This record gives sequence, structure tokens and C-alpha cells, in this order.
Amino acid sequence: MIDPDRLPVALRALYLPVFRMLWFAWLAANITMWMNDVAAAWLMTQLTDSVVMVALVSAASTLPVFLLGLPSGALADIVDRRRWFASTQLWVALVAVLLALLSLGGGLTPHLLLVLTFANGIGLAARWPVFAAIVPEIVPAASLSGALALQAMAMNLSRIIGPIVAGALLAASGSTAVFVLNAVLSLLAFAQILRWKSEPRISALPGERFVGAMRVGVQHVKENPRMRAVLLRVFVFFFLSTALTALLPLVAQRLGGGAGGFTLLMACMGAGAMLAVMGLPRWRDRYSRDRIVGLGSLVVSGMTVVVALAPWLWLAALGMAVAGGAWIATANTLTMSAQLALPNWVRARGMSTYQMALMGGSAAGAATWGQVAGLAGSVPVALVVAGVCGPLVLLAVRRFTVSGEEADLRPASPAQTPHPAMDIGPDEGPVMVTVEYLIDTARAGEFAEVMRLTRQARLRQGALSWGLFRDTERPGRYVEYFVDETWVEHLRRLERFTADDVQLRGRRLGFHLGEEQPHVRRYVGEVMN
Repeated sequence: MIDPDRLPVALRALYLPVFRMLWFAWLAANITMWMNDVAAAWLMTQLTDSVVMVALVSAASTLPVFLLGLPSGALADIVDRRRWFASTQLWVALVAVLLALLSLGGGLTPHLLLVLTFANGIGLAARWPVFAAIVPEIVPAASLSGALALQAMAMNLSRIIGPIVAGALLAASGSTAVFVLNAVLSLLAFAQILRWKSEPRISALPGERFVGAMRVGVQHVKENPRMRAVLLRVFVFFFLSTALTALLPLVAQRLGGGAGGFTLLMACMGAGAMLAVMGLPRWRDRYSRDRIVGLGSLVVSGMTVVVALAPWLWLAALGMAVAGGAWIATANTLTMSAQLALPNWVRARGMSTYQMALMGGSAAGAATWGQVAGLAGSVPVALVVAGVCGPLVLLAVRRFTVSGEEADLRPASPAQTPHPAMDIGPDEGPVMVTVEYLIDTARAGEFAEVMRLTRQARLRQGALSWGLFRDTERPGRYVEYFVDETWVEHLRRLERFTADDVQLRGRRLGFHLGEEQPHVRRYVGEVMN
């Protein structure tokens, strides 16, 4: 039997049976994604001469991420995650089977291929947030960094394996063989996910409503300073780093490598990423997350310039390997920062916004640097500009930190639970809560800072609005109010209390004068005809 303590730190999460099973399912699912994209793009060139239709294949596979990222994250938070994960993979598998059957029967047309590519993208957009939310549930905190690195490694392995397998099958047997293998692997991944027996989340309250869940998800991210910093940093990083991958086919052509050279450069980037994964735990012990993100961004920018100016293919390949290692270190660190900034109840929604920022930065970067290359008439010039911009942008965003003391997001009980003297329906509302404080006026400035943090906490939990008033007749008396949408949403917000909220409550109470606790009152909106 393998002793997990003897394994490299980065691989220890694979010793966990549930994570190992789901990781291989995730790897297979992502391999099929790349196989499908390669085969669909190639087949479109055989079905039509339209350059627009060929370009639309890539757009159809990525557009669902922007359209469905937040809705899929909301669903992953309000329904059973095991069932939702299995459902997303079943959707992808059924689309793959349909593609295979139509390809075998010769029934694929350009427009039908485009529609099915978009349908496949829907499954992919729905799958990523739920898997991102599942990993912290099944992996202990001590192994989370390695698990997230392995998750990223699966993406990079699939980026290498998928196109290579698809390319070999396209050359030997055509696109139909790729679609058939894709269908088989998708069904196997679905069967693997079904083997997972998750622990159901228990709540006495009815499930959240879909639209309300999306509102709360957006509001939580908006009021979460760490998440705002992560979203900005990931957008900027992928905006700049995408220049290298978006223009890489043209770099390979310039160096005379052709399709084989392009494959080599991509493979070197993936290999560099996989090697860097092994060193990530040691780097995290030595450097802060801000330091890793900063150094990683600088290395990617530097290697972008090296690849742009490389006179030989081997030098460009070496630069891609180094860039791949820095890329995975930066991306994984940002992903981990996002995961640690989110409580479990909103994690899928938060990670869906992270995915949207990542994809948005990639899309904007590809369009921008392609335009720069076109205007300059030179791919190396565009890459050098992107590389030079890296340190400048990093300097501009340096105050948006992803390091610092982590909030304790473990679930905790609120100080008071409501005991109304009348029957209140779950959909009655809005519900207004007031809390009365009496403080020393000499500490008003300190109290205001704590209440600023309180405002963020209340809104992150789902409150519609928040305010603080001071009494004009009695100095030192303050009244805090906040409003929940309905009675059930008020109760649900109380369920979302964390240990960090308890600590913040203690800081508020530290200002209150008198032996009794601050007086709390709850009011339900009256319907006026």
C-alpha cells in the first residue's frame, strides 16, 4: 500500500478515493472537450468554404460561458451538487452521442454542427463552477492547494492529450472516429461521476429561488473585497498572457515549424505547467500569494518577449515551457485565493464569476492583441508590446492584494434566532431588522469602521439594504437597520453565519455600553390595499 506521506505534496490529494475518482472523470471530460473542438473545427472546413462559419465554431464553444456562467453557478449552489455535476456531464454525453450518430449517418450540416457545438458549450459552462465548488468539500484544507493544482493539471493534460488524439484520428480515420470516441469517453465520465455518494446538505428551509440566488451571488462578490481583488487580477493576467497563446500559431509559422511546430510549442507549455505543479507547495511555503502572482506575471511577460524574438524553434519551445510553469503558478494561486474567499453556500456562484472574469480577460486579450498584430503588421511587435505592458499593469494593480489573513468561513450559529409572536408566511416581506447600540462618543470613529465591515457582511449574506443612524437627542445612541426580501430569506441569511461573522459581532458588542445586549427588533412589511 502506498504511504501518502511519501508522495510529493502536490499529489497527495490523489490518495483520497473520492477526489481521485472525480479527478479522473474531470480529466476525461476535459479531454473530450478538446477533442470535440478540434474535430468540429476541422469538419467545418470540410463542410463549407465560409471563413465566418469556421470562426464561429470557436465562438459557439466559448459563448455559453459568458451567457450561462452565473446561472449555472446559482444552480450548483441551490440544488444537489452531485446530481447537478452528473446532469451536466450527461448533457455533454448526449450531445456527443448525437454528434457521433449524425456523423456516422452523414447528416451533419454546417449550421447543425454549429448548433451542436453551442449545445456542447452549454454543458461545459455548467460543469466548471460545480466542480470548482465540489473540490473544497471533498478535500481537507491541508490538501486543498495540491488538489487545486491537480485540477489545473488536468486542464493542461487535456489540452495536450485531446488535440493529439483528435489529430491522430483525423489523419487516420476522419472526424467521425473522433466523435465516436468522444461519445464513449463522455459516457464513461458520466458513469464515474454516478459512483460518487455525496453527503446531502441539510436545511429546514425551502431551496433558494433561481433569480434570487443569482442576485445574492452577484451581491456577495460585490461586497467581498478579496473576491473583487481576485477578479481584477485574474482578468488582467489572462488579458495579457493570452497574447502568447492566441498568436502562437503565427509564431510557429514564422519559425517554419508549421502544424508540428505549433503542437510542440503547446506541448512544451503544458509540460512546463505540469512540472511547476510539483513545486507549488514549496513555493507557497516560502512566498505570499501576492508574491507568487507578481513573479509569475513578470515571468510570463518576459517569456512572451523571448518567444516573440526567438530566432529558433527550440528557443521558443524553452520559453513556452518556462511560461507554462509561471502561468500555472499564477492561475492556481488566484484560483485558490478565490476558493478561500468564498463560504460553501455561495462558492459555485462565486467561482462562476471567477470563470467569467477569466474567460472575459482571455477573449478581450485575444481580440486586442490580434488587432495590435494586424495594425502593426507584425506578430513579434504585438507580443513585445504585451510583454512590456505586463510590468506596467502589474504596478498599477499592486494595491489589489490577494494575500493577507484568511477569514474563518466555517458555519456558525447566530446570537439570536427569531421567535415571532404570530404566524408569518415564508414569502411575507420585506423584513426589516433594527439593532440599537449605545457607545462612548469618544470611540465613534472606531465604531464607524467596524460598522463599515458590518455593512459588507450583512450585504454579503443577502440583505437588500443597510443603513446606520445616530440619535439627535441622545449622543452615542445608534440604530442599525437592514432589510431582507422575505421572511424565509431572513431565516436563510441567519443560516449563512460564519465564524468570521461571530468574531465581527464580538467587535460590535465591544463598543456597546450597559449590561444588556443591543436591542434587536424585527418588522414585517404590511400589505396596503
